[in-house]
Parts: sequence; C-alpha cells; structure tokens
Amino acid sequence: MQFKFGSGGDIEIVLVSEGDNSVGTGNKLYSYLKEKELFTGKSGELYFDFSLDTKSVLFLGLGKKKDFQVNSLRVAFHDAGKALMKHRAESAECKIPSFEGISYSKAVAAAAEGLLQSEYAFEKHLKEKKIHPSLKEMYWGVPDSEKERISAAIKETEFLMEGVFLARDLVNERAISMYPEVLARSAKESLEEFGVQVDIFDKKKIKELKMDAFLAVAEGSEKEPRFIVMSYKGNSDSDETLALVGKGLTYDSGGYSIKPTSGMDTMFTDMAGSATVVGAMKAIAKAKVKRNVVGIVAACENLISGSAYKPGDIIGSMSGKTIEILNTDAEGRLTLADALWYAATVVKADKIIDLATLTGACVVALGSANTGAVTNNSALMADIKQSSDAAGEPIWQLPSGPGYRELIQGDFSDLKNIGGREAGAITAGLFLEEFVNDIPWVHLDIAGTAYNDKPKGYLPKGASGVHVKTLYYLAKEG
Repeated sequence: MQFKFGSGGDIEIVLVSEGDNSVGTGNKLYSYLKEKELFTGKSGELYFDFSLDTKSVLFLGLGKKKDFQVNSLRVAFHDAGKALMKHRAESAECKIPSFEGISYSKAVAAAAEGLLQSEYAFEKHLKEKKIHPSLKEMYWGVPDSEKERISAAIKETEFLMEGVFLARDLVNERAISMYPEVLARSAKESLEEFGVQVDIFDKKKIKELKMDAFLAVAEGSEKEPRFIVMSYKGNSDSDETLALVGKGLTYDSGGYSIKPTSGMDTMFTDMAGSATVVGAMKAIAKAKVKRNVVGIVAACENLISGSAYKPGDIIGSMSGKTIEILNTDAEGRLTLADALWYAATVVKADKIIDLATLTGACVVALGSANTGAVTNNSALMADIKQSSDAAGEPIWQLPSGPGYRELIQGDFSDLKNIGGREAGAITAGLFLEEFVNDIPWVHLDIAGTAYNDKPKGYLPKGASGVHVKTLYYLAKEG
C-alpha cells in the first residue's frame, strides 16, 4: 500500500462524529442516512455507498467527540480497511479534519496504522488464503504545511507495523516448528541486515555462564536451549544502554506440575515476550533510533522427561542465589532470572524492561484489557506508561512492597519460585526484581494481552504483538 497526498482515490472516506451535521462531500446523502437512522456516526459504524458512475463514498463513524482519542482512528480505519478489502477497492482518499489536542501527523499515522492492521493475517498453514488485500493507494487530504511531518510519521508507522507483524508471526507459529534454535535463527535473519548484532549462545556457553536456573527449565526437552543477545548501537556518543528482556518459552507443558489439557493448546505462545523484543528491535533498528538497545532472550522448552527438574529441587542461578522449586510451571521467572542478571551485570544496562506471559494471576486481576506492571523505579514506570499511552497499549501498575516480598523468601534456599495463591502476579514480579541488581526496572506481565481468542478492535484473533510499539516509543523518547 502506498500513501500519498491529495485526491485521486476511487472511494472517498468521510469521517463523521456522532451528531455531526457538517461532513463535507456527501452531505446530502448523509442527511438522508441520518434521517432514516441508517448511519449516525457512532463508533464502529460505517456505510458504503457504491457507485459505478461517480466516486463511491464510505462514511466512517468516529463516535462522540468527547470520547474521541487517537485509538479511535486506529479502530475506525481498521474497519474501513476491511470494508475496502471486501469491495476490492484499489484506491481511496480521505480529507483529515483537525482534531482537538491531536496533531495532523498523529491522526494520519493512526489512520494509516488502522489500514495496515486490517491487512494482517497469519495464513502460512492454510491451503487457500482468506485475506486478499486490494488497496494499493491511499490519498490523504491535509494542509501543505503538515505534509513533511506526516510523511515522517507514516514511515515510522510502517516500521512499527513491520515489527508488530514480525512479533505476531513468531508467536502464531506452532511449537512443532518454533523451538529455541528456530527462534534464534529467526531473530538473526530478521535483524542483522538492519545493523543489529545477534549473538547466539549454545548450551555449552550457557553452562559456562552458570545460568543454572535457565538450564534447569531447559533440561526436560531434547531441543537444546539458546541464549540470544541482540545489540543495536544507535548512539555511539553514549555509554547508556536500554535492555529489553523477553521470556522465551517456545512451549510450556508445565513440567511435572503439568497443565490441564485445556490450558496447554496455546502454550506455543509462551514466548510472546521474546517475540515482542525481536519485533521492537526491528522497528528500532529500521527507524535508526538514537539509542543503544540490547535485546535478550533465554529460549527453551519446559517439558517432562527423566532429566527434567522436579518440585522440591533446589537450584542455583547466575547471580549465586538459590531457588527452591515449589512448582515447575512457574518456570518463566527462572529463565528470566538469569537473563535479567546478564542484562544487569554483563550488558551493564542502565534501564531494564522485561516482558513475559508470566502469570494466570495477572489475567484474573486485569483480564485482557491491561498489561500488569511491577517496578522498582517510579520515573521509569512513568516513562513506560507514557509510551504505552502513545501506543494505545494500556498498562496498569500493580502494588509491591515488603508485605508481598516476604512471600517469596525461602526456608531452605534464598528464594522460592512461587509465593502461594495470594498476589501471584505481584510476587512473580518481585521474584524477578531479585535479579536486576538495583538497576531501574519494569516488569510487564502480558499473559492477558499477548494473545486474543477472538478479534478485538484492530487486533486480530491470535497474537497481538503487544508492546512492540510501547518499547519503540520508550527507546525513542524515554
């Protein structure tokens, strides 16, 4: 799809707020539709007037002005994209009005994102494809003075969507094809051409680094683990580094604390945190963001075998802290423990963000509307909250403190890998904090937001690619 300025589309998209009487072109038709209550401008509403002789019109509802936000445009243009695809439209145009508190560049970028989002599909394993993108040209009617800023914003959006779609593709691939070696190779193939150095450590190197917690989880699978380090030097004049750490369980059976069948069929998605990191690294590198960023993934499978770790085991970690295993299905925090310690002590990162489909407790607490967050630094939390707001990817900070921290203190080891039934999302986050060496850090629990069992807004069924955009904006602005 090419984005251009001016007019020239076969179909005119007319934006209408609920109750709006000044819609420009098509006003007579709109008056008729409003009178007959066929179209009122409600959010999610659209009406297609198809014509063979004159320009066709697509009325697109934005909802009430008081409820309008940037995300409204993403959703509306996603719906428009689906409608245009249904009618095999090849070109369209839209005059963008001024929105209170929203710049033209942000408005057009959100609209462009919606159109691009409408074309995503994971159809690798389908004999016959269901999604057939048709739109080749999209024309924007905007003031001449805004065109340069809008062009830059659209290009940035295209980079972001490449990162989001890469993350989705990685998550949507099944574990029979997506295992640690493949994930590592995918990261290398996706990133190195854009100047990201990708180092892949095999099991021997992981042992040399004494990543005993990571290795304990990996021992049950015949697929060997991989430790992936993705380094992007966007600012050679700075020694500061942002570390992005993603959980990389390419399949999680729960180990000997085995999951029920109903909870196992989507466990190929337990590497969504790692996919988000890979996708974000691609967007950051393609946009040439002036920030030094290192992505880190400890990739493995959590399976059952004679060599698998067991409930009751006490294991070590790269940090030297010992951990009693009370539940082998609380494995992601063990792999992250060594990955976070590596970020803190080897990379010597100044700020660390980790992302993980970590706990069902977070889903119970927040559902699928918000990602849960635990932090040791209010300033970094504020930065990532601002980035998530810009991305349209909501985050909710969870409480933390001594009353929760004592739940993970061990009796026979330094730590326990679970803290009991209470506050499971919080204690999991506080467990991770034990391995960041007091560096500013935010943990994002994406268990409820990484994968959708049905379409939601502009997000498809399946992997969401959540927080690729958030991490990009944090790297760029934070």
